[in-house]
Amino acid sequence: MDVSIFLAKFWGWYLIIFFLILSFNPSRIKQIFEDLNDQKFSIITSFIAILIGLLNILFHNVWEANWSIIITLIGWTSLGIGLGLFMFPTMTTMWLKFINIKLVQVIYMFLFLSGVFLLNAAYGWVRY
Repeated sequence: MDVSIFLAKFWGWYLIIFFLILSFNPSRIKQIFEDLNDQKFSIITSFIAILIGLLNILFHNVWEANWSIIITLIGWTSLGIGLGLFMFPTMTTMWLKFINIKLVQVIYMFLFLSGVFLLNAAYGWVRY
């Protein structure tokens, strides 16, 4: 299986599942931000984000003007947030809270639409 297709399936399903969790239990996002104030949780979260971002980039750093750039951007975003949380935990947590408060509906819809788009690209449900 092509790496792009595999990662499109993985990130597509992940984004849809994450969207559903946040839609049916919005208190989870508040809990995550409260937990980010705990230094141990912040370090573990940053290590996981760095690991996921770095693996994603190493396996798929494709800068083409098609659906596969979404996968690359997810990897770079994960790496950036992970490095930010590790090096500047307070500032990064405040930045993430600000973005979540101001753009929560946009972020939720972006998660859902990106997941559907990636799944469509992987499975070819609707040709475009």
